[in-house]
Amino acid sequence: MNTQRWMSRQFFSFYMTWGIFLPFWTGWMIDTKGITISQASLIMSLGLVVRGFSTLVAFPYLSEKFSSKALLNGMAIGSLISIFSFIPASSLASLIVVTLLLHFFYPTLMPALDSAAGALVQSKQLKHYGKSRSWGSIGFVVCGMFLTVFTGAFGDEVILWAMLLGISVFVCLGFMRTPVVLSEKPKRVKSKKGGMLKLFHIKHFGLVLVIVIFLQAAHASYYSYGYIFLLDIHAPEYLIGMIINIAVIAEIIFFLIADRSFHKFSVGSLLTLAALGSTVRWILVFAFPNVILFSIAQTLHACSFAMGHYAFMKYLIKNIPHQQIPKAQGMYSALALSWSTAVFTIFGGYLYEIEPRFAFIGMIVCTIPSMLLAIFYRNLELRKEASVAI
Repeated sequence: MNTQRWMSRQFFSFYMTWGIFLPFWTGWMIDTKGITISQASLIMSLGLVVRGFSTLVAFPYLSEKFSSKALLNGMAIGSLISIFSFIPASSLASLIVVTLLLHFFYPTLMPALDSAAGALVQSKQLKHYGKSRSWGSIGFVVCGMFLTVFTGAFGDEVILWAMLLGISVFVCLGFMRTPVVLSEKPKRVKSKKGGMLKLFHIKHFGLVLVIVIFLQAAHASYYSYGYIFLLDIHAPEYLIGMIINIAVIAEIIFFLIADRSFHKFSVGSLLTLAALGSTVRWILVFAFPNVILFSIAQTLHACSFAMGHYAFMKYLIKNIPHQQIPKAQGMYSALALSWSTAVFTIFGGYLYEIEPRFAFIGMIVCTIPSMLLAIFYRNLELRKEASVAI
């Protein structure tokens, strides 16, 4: 089978649902379930805590017991059941319960897909990770644009049914033919040798992890307050969806060219460029609070998110043993994409109440340390290259 096409299809179908969940789900709960913004923030913050636990503990543990295919299918079915559970939920307590259930299953699909891609690259069955991952970003944009049209025509109730349809499609695709290596049960590894802390014995893993945690945490204000900030600076409502999607389009372009254009760049160089781009991005948003400059700054998402993510995947594929990939992905997803974002969302919210622009410039408390650490790591790489040359 064409493994490149299979991986692209899985990324595309999952990120189509992510294109519904990330931008629209909180608004859907507020509009259709009658909860307040503060209640929605509480629910989603609790969800991030559970998401971190699921990806840090449950996902690596289950990865030792089940094949990648079985794990992906199980998490997808759990996500589908969770989405259905939102239909009868009406009270704050019931919404919290079903949100926690959803966050246990659904976000885990992200590190599970990246782990599958890493395993396929290591086994020489997937040539271009970036090319397949770009289809995920394409799915995110396509779904977001279509959903904007449908919500405008039929109301926010469409969001739930679109999510149900998307997850149902992903479940069906999961039961179709899969690369053989992903159907193989993991080999039994003694817990002493396979523990998560063992990852920190791998050279520079801890340093690289800290860098990407800072890099991803710097998006907290953008993810949580980007939409309302655009309203504050008087962006036309009909253009907001397009402005937000500029970031994803930049991400798509980066992933499409990454394997070809950045394969000679070291992990340290990529991380340094990512941190620099992220710093410039938030300075621009702070210094020039207008729609045009915000839109231009959106193109730097290719650095702040995509390049940082690609650099971590490059490090992982090159340095992490196959059986340890789910643990590394779980740690990355929990610490970089969940808990750190939750912490800095609170920090960004405090700054936003003082002055909206402060929420964005405040993110350089993440980007500056990540850039300094990335430069330090790059110097370590150069020293290693020099010693090998001698």
